[in-house]
Amino acid sequence: MTTRLRAAPLLVLGAVCLALPAAAQSTADAVALLNDVRYLSDDRLGGRLIGASGADSAAEYLARRFRQAGLRPSPSGWFQPFTVAPDAPAAAHTGIGGAVGKNVVGVLPGRDPALRNEIVVVGAHYDHLGPGTFGALDPDSAGRVHNGADDNASGTSALIHIARKLASAPPARTVVFLAFSGEEEGLLGSDYYVKNPLFSLARTYAMVNMDMVGRLRDNRLLVYGTATAQEFPALLDSLNTLARFDLRGSGDGWGRSDQSSFYGAGKPVLHLFTDLHEDYHRTTDDWEKINADGLAQVADFTAEIVRALADRRAPLTFVNVPPPQAATGAPAPGYGAYLGTVPDMSENPGGVRLTGVRAGSPAEKAGLRGNDIITRLGETVVSDLQALTGALRQHKPGDVVELRFLRDGAEQRVSVTLGTRGG
Repeated sequence: MTTRLRAAPLLVLGAVCLALPAAAQSTADAVALLNDVRYLSDDRLGGRLIGASGADSAAEYLARRFRQAGLRPSPSGWFQPFTVAPDAPAAAHTGIGGAVGKNVVGVLPGRDPALRNEIVVVGAHYDHLGPGTFGALDPDSAGRVHNGADDNASGTSALIHIARKLASAPPARTVVFLAFSGEEEGLLGSDYYVKNPLFSLARTYAMVNMDMVGRLRDNRLLVYGTATAQEFPALLDSLNTLARFDLRGSGDGWGRSDQSSFYGAGKPVLHLFTDLHEDYHRTTDDWEKINADGLAQVADFTAEIVRALADRRAPLTFVNVPPPQAATGAPAPGYGAYLGTVPDMSENPGGVRLTGVRAGSPAEKAGLRGNDIITRLGETVVSDLQALTGALRQHKPGDVVELRFLRDGAEQRVSVTLGTRGG
């Protein structure tokens, strides 16, 4: 990390204020958040692609900001490194096989002797698309930096803000702050953490994730995963009495962000999100378009969620939520029949390893579960995710096929009735 990059966060606050909407110019929190977003989404970090020098610079910056906010390193230090396997599904089209990612870990010890051994995780991914050769929605821009100011410098900056707020008056449970790498290629960092937890998953109470929280519009805030614990709807309604968001809560814990890794491990999760926009996965997702005052509001609200969970005396009631029902029974064109598995993108064990299965899905009804490795579907040998996708496209909803899988090294066979997506 160069000296020039280290100097970047020391921006003159008044200069940054000039870029803020008038309503936010007097808000110190908004200024601080925008400073962090501006650093993380600077061209000099090259889009924070996992394994690239810009991502390493971002990780060093986050560790420093976590320390300044009052957090401690984990017993293993500020970083949890991991290597992307060359044959991992995530590496097939991205060229990141062999890349080393780093989760950044900060810890705020709980104050209550009876509850401090339980953990609330609050997370956000800090990686993005780099030069946009994979995952970009503006294909003519390949080779140009995709800065990802909203995706997800916004959520990562909110982590720092929340750490600072909670550290001033620690809650009862310990709060672990995780900035993940490798989310864009398939939740690699959060998947690695769940498989190699630095703090016991059995003692992990809940996980709160922030992804794309920097474009608040019309005061509308989306929260996914509200059905993953019976207590979540009432908790959010109570906290929103003062925040007064147009709060839209819905969904199970699956989804294309890091809370999915924790939901697959049987943990209640929430994912805060200010919705998609025209700059998503494009070179135009830059810091000047962040609603800094709105980001401060979302970060404050998330801090209250984390505090409420960390102070709550009673346990949460985990719910394995069925997938939403589709409006029509027709299968999605081009995708074939539905199985309902959630694949692990971090490795290729000679089949398709599962992170989990969706509640009510054909896979769950057939008895599959997380860590099973699918090796055959019908007549098709399943050597990787592409082979499984091809096998499903050869079938239609209602087909009954034999599925072979490995569980703890032993082959098992089951009959599965394939279904319809969303049905």
